Amino acid sequence: MGFVDSILVVLFMMAVVFAVLAILYMIIRIFSIGIEFFSKKSVEEIATVKIAEAEIVSPVVPTGNGDFSSGKLKLKDVDESAAAMIMAIVSDESGIPLSELCFKSIRLIHE
Repeated sequence: MGFVDSILVVLFMMAVVFAVLAILYMIIRIFSIGIEFFSKKSVEEIATVKIAEAEIVSPVVPTGNGDFSSGKLKLKDVDESAAAMIMAIVSDESGIPLSELCFKSIRLIHE
């Protein structure tokens, strides 16, 4: 096998590889178009069904049967977000649900 024959074999093999890659590209492109068509249609159908079946959620109103704590919370030198974080930490650490705890006041202790 001479140099010219080797070049011809290399060119033929490169042509085969590029042809296979082109065929794979076309197959993947056809599948992606098909999947996009079917998934777009199903997502639109699901969205319309979910909107049609959506229930109106009413806000939770305490009934006075002990499910919720009542009273007023006095904050002294503490903003509301910090107080909410403190209450959540106390509830988590104690294992008592927040609805069963009754906080009277939260204040900042200066050192």
